[in-house]
Amino acid sequence: MIEILSPAQLAQARDTGALVADILQTLKSRSTIGTNLLDIDRWTKTMIVEAGAQSCYVDYEPSFGRGPFGHYICTAVNDAVLHGRPYDYTLADGDLLTLDLAVSKGGVAADAAISFIVGESKPPESVALISATERALRAGIAAARPGARIGDISHAIGSVLSEAGYPINTEFGGHGIGSTMHQDPHVSNTGRPGRGYKLRPGLLLALEPWVMADTAELVTDADGWTLRSATGCRTAHSEHTIAITADGAEILTLPRQTHP
Repeated sequence: MIEILSPAQLAQARDTGALVADILQTLKSRSTIGTNLLDIDRWTKTMIVEAGAQSCYVDYEPSFGRGPFGHYICTAVNDAVLHGRPYDYTLADGDLLTLDLAVSKGGVAADAAISFIVGESKPPESVALISATERALRAGIAAARPGARIGDISHAIGSVLSEAGYPINTEFGGHGIGSTMHQDPHVSNTGRPGRGYKLRPGLLLALEPWVMADTAELVTDADGWTLRSATGCRTAHSEHTIAITADGAEILTLPRQTHP
């Protein structure tokens, strides 16, 4: 299903997106050396409930996971990159942490992810990984305008990741979003320009470049959800939900203080 949002739904999407961004920034500030991933999950639940919103994750049971996800946020550390299920792990100095959050409010969902390094250590490889995903995300957003095609976004993202020297996995990527978290069209992190669905005002997309330092192969954790790099290398993931407007792409998952 590809959904085109009405002006009223788009207004709600802005509110939901800002909520997601605000929660992620609060969690980033609290995620310090000694923080437990289960504490991050509890904090997320509290903020979602207090905002009158609903988690997109707790009861989520897609074909690629084993049973309901059962948590409020994805927490991926170091070699984990996607669908990281929170568990009893205490963050250490230099850990590369990705927080991925999707929330629904007022009938509209928004999805975003941030990667950052915990503590004072800044391993150069980790800094480079995060930077590449952030640059790729900006390139994908710049390519998202009415009349362009999904392939234009994928090509822009993939060009940045390839130029940075990272292998690109095409099993998981960005997606449409709206009244539900995961919709068509699929937005691969590499592709050919001029191909795929033509972008229209009112379309919401979650763009999410992610990379692993030296492999494109994923392995699934024993929890049935967490995806890790097959070689144990570090990973990073950046994501925004955007709306296609007559003027181009509007980023919906910006913190409220910087949101238009």
